Amino acid sequence: MTAQDKRIVVGVDGSESSKAALRWAIQQAQLTGGSVDAVTAWRYPATYGLVPVGDQGADFEGDARKALAVALNEVSGFDPDVPVRPLVVEGRAGEALLRAAKGADLLVVGSRGHGEFASALLGSVSLFCALHAQCPVLILRDGHEQAPAPA
Repeated sequence: MTAQDKRIVVGVDGSESSKAALRWAIQQAQLTGGSVDAVTAWRYPATYGLVPVGDQGADFEGDARKALAVALNEVSGFDPDVPVRPLVVEGRAGEALLRAAKGADLLVVGSRGHGEFASALLGSVSLFCALHAQCPVLILRDGHEQAPAPA
């Protein structure tokens, strides 16, 4: 495997912790000569279709694309040499990240520590990824962004 084959998948939902994860992944890819897949997941809410949305309707996928574009513009502009591929996929965040991370060298996610597993100081998506991923997982908690480890 060459350095060009190294692929880092990172979950991006627009939160500060996901932006920190994206920033970390790009820095690590720069050190290793790899690439980054920035993944945003979306899905229809369980109540979708039960309550009228209004004249405009709802564009969940479009909103996800906008959120990813904003995060990428904010974070990835500092290192144009790292290939970053934006991916917007339908599905639950944890499952979508695991699908995207098949064959990856690393999965990076942020964690705000919210969700049903908050007592473990991890969010439900980050814990799901840590338990089920087939590659190493790095979880960056809010306020704990650090420089990448040496390659």
